Amino acid sequence: MVLAAGRGERMRPLTDTTPKPLLTVRGQPLMQWPMQALARGGFGRQLVNTAWLGEKISAQFGAQVNWPGLPRVSLAYSNEAQDFGQALETAGGIVRALPQLAEVFWVVAGDVFAPDFVFTQEAVQRFAASPALAHLWLVPNPTHNPSGDFGLSATGQVLNLSKGAAGCDHTFSTIALYKRAFFADCGLPAGNPQGVALALAPLLRAAMDRGQVTGEVYAGDWTDVGTPERLAHLNGGQV
Repeated sequence: MVLAAGRGERMRPLTDTTPKPLLTVRGQPLMQWPMQALARGGFGRQLVNTAWLGEKISAQFGAQVNWPGLPRVSLAYSNEAQDFGQALETAGGIVRALPQLAEVFWVVAGDVFAPDFVFTQEAVQRFAASPALAHLWLVPNPTHNPSGDFGLSATGQVLNLSKGAAGCDHTFSTIALYKRAFFADCGLPAGNPQGVALALAPLLRAAMDRGQVTGEVYAGDWTDVGTPERLAHLNGGQV
């Protein structure tokens, strides 16, 4: 699942007419980077959730994409704005899409640039065989998030630490594997028929406290493209 429903308020005015995941990074739409990386790993069935200017995303990619040198990608869409008039936040959007997702599935944000990340079948198999319900890839705290999001134990358990606390040395990259069971107790039925907005972070923190979230560090290039300045930096100074 590729998350592409956000409004991108901090990117305005760029996002007034273009959905943030379609902003160009190094010659192609930002969200195309993780989509192609997934395809390269053999994950040819992808679902994209949309809200703000979502019709432009589906018009860009359609129902099927054939990128040169990559396996064919079949695309489905979860149109949150069309169905409910608004984005459903991360967890609400995932639960909305659950009926179309496998028992184990990737989630990646369409507005994060991580060109070195490799999506592998082996990672899925290893996670599926583990007792964990979520597996997160973390990055060392970037300058824009110096207080961090989570800690990581020596045994690979992601720790629910307060921002700025000792050991809160990692930021969530947004790249993760989940089992459908992770969302079983979120209070919403699969499909989220009422269109309830629900944040992901509280669910993750509660699961961490139960010892159900594992993780590892991703050391490659990573940028949360959250401001025009970060976008310009990736493009060599050009927005």
